[in-house]
Amino acid sequence: MLPFARVTIIGLGLIGSSLLRAIRAEMPTVILTGHDASAEVRETARRIGLADDITDTAGAAVTDADLVILCVPVGAMAAVATDIADDLPADAIISDVGSCKAEILAALTAALPNNPIIPAHPVAGTENSGPEAGFASLFKGRWCIITPPADANPVAVERVSELWKRIGADVEIMDAAHHDLVLAVTSHLPHLIAYTIVGTASDLENVTRSEVIKYSAGGFRDFTRIAASDPTMWRDVFLSNKEAVLEMLQRFSEDLSALQRAIRWNDGDALFNLFTRTRAIRRSIIEEGQDDPAPDFGRAHS
Repeated sequence: MLPFARVTIIGLGLIGSSLLRAIRAEMPTVILTGHDASAEVRETARRIGLADDITDTAGAAVTDADLVILCVPVGAMAAVATDIADDLPADAIISDVGSCKAEILAALTAALPNNPIIPAHPVAGTENSGPEAGFASLFKGRWCIITPPADANPVAVERVSELWKRIGADVEIMDAAHHDLVLAVTSHLPHLIAYTIVGTASDLENVTRSEVIKYSAGGFRDFTRIAASDPTMWRDVFLSNKEAVLEMLQRFSEDLSALQRAIRWNDGDALFNLFTRTRAIRRSIIEEGQDDPAPDFGRAHS
């Protein structure tokens, strides 16, 4: 039995369009409705047949939905929830895909107090965006973290979990505040560092822009991939998960200072021990199946 018969996706960027493609591929009888605030995106979604129906308003998209998944920037969640409140069926489950959970849970609960709210975060993505950037296999073998409130209906949690399992994700249930701390380390801080490093390289007066691009070694090149991520989404992420990000940033600053001291005082043992420990982390990520063990991250070389 399918967990849902009618699913609405609001926000048709990379994650939203990938969700529609994945649900259609794995559960072809589910009726899919989509909406995006951008008329241009809606037109593209219609042209490529992304859903059974693409509506011009968010309210029209949810009128008969069993499940509504908000795939909009974190900062827009509350406004979209308020916009659909009057048209939402009383028993429709509301979920999302944002990478900050505590603030989203509070915002959605305040805007939609009568509907079950089951937040989720698929830990998957690319640096690309837009409805044509999505693909059905994006979530296969990736974690989706479900962060229900303490009083959530277990049946609603199971239905949302089952949807993600059906499209290939591994599901983990986690407290929202704990999720935000974990993701501050594994996702938010790395993005902040990437934005900073790429920005610093761009600003150096004694290195021209052409040289930075021409001589990009592997490390800088991979930072630029992260730094190419959607600016609206990541602006909202840092502001929404501010406390956890600042806590991790403080810890990172202290560790960076220790590394600076080791270099200044020629402490090769400290450097070697750190690099040995971090190399083991990389091996663990590969063993968990979260990245490609091939050289150069699996890139093809002629």
